[in-house]
Amino acid sequence: MLTFGRARALEVQIDQFLDLIGKGAMVFKEGCRAYLSGDREEFERHLAAICDLEGRADIIRKDSEKILYRYSLIPESRGDVLGLLENLDNVIDSCKHTLNQFNVQKPNFPEEFNEGILELTNQSVESIISVVGASRGFFENTRSIQDHINKVDFHENEADHLSLKLQGRVFEMDLRLSHKMHLSFFIQRVERLSDLAEIVAERLAIASIKRTI
Repeated sequence: MLTFGRARALEVQIDQFLDLIGKGAMVFKEGCRAYLSGDREEFERHLAAICDLEGRADIIRKDSEKILYRYSLIPESRGDVLGLLENLDNVIDSCKHTLNQFNVQKPNFPEEFNEGILELTNQSVESIISVVGASRGFFENTRSIQDHINKVDFHENEADHLSLKLQGRVFEMDLRLSHKMHLSFFIQRVERLSDLAEIVAERLAIASIKRTI
């Protein structure tokens, strides 16, 4: 009964953890929207929110790892679960770090880029939402994993295409090279979130195959 109780506690914690990752992605998107629109108050509100979400996610991840080791739960999948939690934690940490860099470095995007940056942000966030769905499938319904992984791949490819397109436009503009490099850095930071989601999706695909062997 003790083992069952601990397993149930772990299941609840992982579900809460995945909720925080998904919420963090949405907060990141709204934070970017607020920054580009010049709404400083809203931006700071979303920045504070994502810092809180990331901190809570980190605590749950560490607690879940302790439960896995201390009570020897799911030993056949422990490595996969630990890797999944750590890589998902990297996703929300990168969301927080990127918003913090917007706050510190204050990139000055020409207004004509706003729509493109927001679409890039949306594609990266959708890749995160999809990988959260795939992660839930890993614990609840393995048949749904591949559908979510396919969505991650789609949104990652779209983000990569948009990133290159936006960077090309930046370097065609009559701006100082330092300004171009600065804007390019932030475009890559936003696109990088989809890459991190893809890393998680790849781990999930391998873990799912291992379960069938």
